[in-house]
Amino acid sequence: MHILKRILIIAILAGIFYMLLGYHYIFIGKMPKMLKKSQLTLKYTIFSTSGKTTQSILSIPELWNDGIGDLFLEEGLITDEEYERYRLKMTGEEY
Repeated sequence: MHILKRILIIAILAGIFYMLLGYHYIFIGKMPKMLKKSQLTLKYTIFSTSGKTTQSILSIPELWNDGIGDLFLEEGLITDEEYERYRLKMTGEEY
C-alpha cells in the first residue's frame, strides 16, 4: 500500500508539472485564462496583463504564437482592426 501511495503522489506531481510546462496562465483582471503553449517550457507560464500596454503584450513572440491576440479579441480588449494590424506586424507582412 505504501508503494501505491508514492506512485499516486508522483503521478499528481508529474501532472502539475506538465500543466506548468504546457499552458500559459494569463491574468486579465483577477481571473486567469489558459493558453496552450506551442512548446513545453516554463517561459511566460504565469503572466499578468496589469500595468502593461496591449502593444507590449502582443509584441511578445511566444505569447503571440500561442494565441494571445485571439484571447484579447475574444475578451474585447482589442478590435478586429487592431488584431489585424498586430497580425501583420508579427508575421512581417505589409499593412
